[in-house]
Amino acid sequence: MPKIYDNIEHNLSTGLQEVLPHTQKIDLCVGYFNIRGWKHIASEIDTLIGGCRLLIGMQKMPLDLIREQYAYQNTPIDNSSAVARKKELAEEFRKQLTIGVPTEEDERALRLLLHQLKNEKVVVKLHLRYPLHAKLYLCYLKERNKIEAFLGSSNLTFSGLQGQGELNIDVEEQDAARKLEKWFEDRWADKFSLDISKELIEVIENSWAREVPISPYHIYLKMIYHLSSEARAGISQFNLPKIFEKELLDFQQKAVLVAAKYLHQRNGVLIGDVVGLGKTITATAVAKLFEEDFFFETLVICPKNLVEMWEGYFHKYQLRGRIISASVVGRDLPTLRRYRVVIIDESHNLRNPHTQAYLAIKEYLTKNESKVILLSATPYNKTYLDLSSQLRLFLPDDQDLGTVPQQYVAHLGGEPYFVAKHTDTFIRSIKAFEKSEYAEDWQELMRMFLVRRTRSFVKNHYAKTDTTNTRKYLEFTDGSRSYFPERIPKKMEYSFDVA
Repeated sequence: MPKIYDNIEHNLSTGLQEVLPHTQKIDLCVGYFNIRGWKHIASEIDTLIGGCRLLIGMQKMPLDLIREQYAYQNTPIDNSSAVARKKELAEEFRKQLTIGVPTEEDERALRLLLHQLKNEKVVVKLHLRYPLHAKLYLCYLKERNKIEAFLGSSNLTFSGLQGQGELNIDVEEQDAARKLEKWFEDRWADKFSLDISKELIEVIENSWAREVPISPYHIYLKMIYHLSSEARAGISQFNLPKIFEKELLDFQQKAVLVAAKYLHQRNGVLIGDVVGLGKTITATAVAKLFEEDFFFETLVICPKNLVEMWEGYFHKYQLRGRIISASVVGRDLPTLRRYRVVIIDESHNLRNPHTQAYLAIKEYLTKNESKVILLSATPYNKTYLDLSSQLRLFLPDDQDLGTVPQQYVAHLGGEPYFVAKHTDTFIRSIKAFEKSEYAEDWQELMRMFLVRRTRSFVKNHYAKTDTTNTRKYLEFTDGSRSYFPERIPKKMEYSFDVA
C-alpha cells in the first residue's frame, strides 16, 4: 500500500534514508536545489555503487515566471540563452552559500558533495528547454530490476525534505515506476539539459567550505577590492571633461571621477585635500562634468576674498553659473533661482548649524534639491560634530545611510539596545552617528562622502623618481615637472646671556 510523506507524520528525508541503504543508484528531478540541503542525504549518496544523477528544472525565479506570464512571453530556448541561464544559476548557487552562519555540519556536507562531484559520483544537470517543476526521486534497488519512486511536491531543500508541509507518495508498482524512469531519461538526454557539475565544483571551491584555506594576503586583497568598489565605479562610470584633460595631474583626475560618483549617488561630497593639492580646480572639474552630462548650472558660495578667484575659474573653464559671497547668503539666497550644483568653499566655516548663514544655505539646498560639493582642507576642528554639521547641509535626519555606527552600537550591546536608548533616532542615519564618540564610526561615515589626499599619499602613489638625483616629481601632460621640495633641517644657534 502506498505511503504518504507530508513532513508532518512522515518526513520525506526519513523515507529516503530508509530506502537508500538498499539502493545502488538514484535519479533525482527537482524544481529547486539548495546546496546546503544536500546534507540530509549526502552520506547515503556516498555509499551508492552507481552514484546519483540530479536534474534541476526551475532555472528561473518565481517572480521572473510571473513576469513572463503577464508579458505573454514564451520564447523558445536557444543555445546562447541556455548558456546564459546556466551562468545565472551558477551565480545563484554561489549566493546561497552567503546566507546565514554556516555550521560544521554544513561544511562537512559541502566538502562531501565536492568530492562526489569531482569523482563523478554525482552529476548535476539543468533542464533548460522549459521550466520544469516536477519532483521525482527514483531509487534503483539492489534487488534485481526493481525501482522504488517517490513522487510529489518536495524539492531537494531542507524545507522540502522535512521543514515544511508537503505531499509525496511512494510508488512501488513497477509498471508505474518504469514509466517514471522513461520520463526522467527523456529529460536527462535532452540537448538543452546542460551539465553544471563543473560550475558547482568551482562555487564550492571558492566558498567557505573549500578544503585549502585562503591565504591572509588574498583575504586582504579581497577586502581592498570591495572597499575600493565605489572609487573604481566612479573612474569607469564618468568621463573627465576634455577641457581638463591637459590641466589636471593624474591624482586630480582620479579625484574628480571619484567625487563625481559620490555626488551622483549621495547628492554630496566633501573634497578635503590638504592645502596646495588643487581642491578648487577639482571641484570646478566635477561641476563642469555635471554641466556637460546633466546640464546642471553651478552656484559657488565662498568667502568674500575668494570671489575674484572663482570668477577667474568660471571664465577660464567656461562654467555656467553664479558666484556669491558667504556674507550675503541670508539676503540673496531666498530669492535666488535654482542651481542644481552648489559648491561651498571653506565649508568648515559652517560648523555651527544655528547661524543665520547656515540656516539660509541649508534651506536653499533643501528647497532646490541641489547636489553639494564641500571644500575644506580642515573639515574637522574640535569635535566630530564639525563633520556632521557640514554633511547635514544635504543629508536629512532620516536618510538611510546604509550603515550604522557599529562601534557605538556594539558598546551598547547591540541594535535593540540602541533603539531602546535612542527612541527618536533611526539607527542608519546621520543622527545615529552623532551619538558616537568612536573614531572608527566616523571613519566609516566619512568614507562615503570624503575625497582627501595628503602630500605624502600623492608622493608615494603618483610621483615619479628622477634617475639623476632620485628626487620625486609629478609630471604634467606637456612633459613639465613639479618636484617635491626637500625638507632639510638647519641648525639654529641662540646665545643666552646667563647672569
